[in-house]
Amino acid sequence: MVAKVVLQREVAREFAQGETEFEITAADVRQLIRQLELKFPGIRDRLCERTAIAIDGEIFQDPLLQSIDEHSEVYFLPAIEGG
Repeated sequence: MVAKVVLQREVAREFAQGETEFEITAADVRQLIRQLELKFPGIRDRLCERTAIAIDGEIFQDPLLQSIDEHSEVYFLPAIEGG
């Protein structure tokens, strides 16, 4: 499935020359992150440690096995910490 992927600006600047939007082919979030890692070495750890992931507007707590539908939008957002 081809998904629209949106990175937060800070991550985009660090790994993707500031580009925030991509189209990635993947069946689930784990595959999507693998594809991003191939394109931008080192990004996987950053995405898995300090970001929340929203798929089609819904934020998931444990998204790695969450499937991605054709034309899904996947957003990597800053993690929200409670206090």
